[in-house]
Amino acid sequence: MIPGGGQPNMQQLLQQAQKMQQDLAQAQEELAQTEVDGQAGGGLVTATVTGAGELRALKIDPKAVDPEDTDTLADLVVAAVQAANENAQTLQQQKLGPLAQGLGGGGIPGLPF
Repeated sequence: MIPGGGQPNMQQLLQQAQKMQQDLAQAQEELAQTEVDGQAGGGLVTATVTGAGELRALKIDPKAVDPEDTDTLADLVVAAVQAANENAQTLQQQKLGPLAQGLGGGGIPGLPF
């Protein structure tokens, strides 16, 4: 209820909801285009993902490649991808968190906030 017993302006509420929906779509598009990196092994392996979590690139320094120890290289790749995804989640929270609060603080389905 509105203080004083009045009814909410439905047209205004609809416009606000449409604006939030447009802002959310724009933020999601920006996330899909923004790239973040994660590194492992002191930069021997670098993973690049979008803010939406899509893996775009993987760079491996030749010093990380030891044919006798591929397990370490695999661990470095996994760690770099995980670090990049953590950076993408941070970016998501920065971009979408304020919009989620505008939706009543319930968060956005599928996102960790």
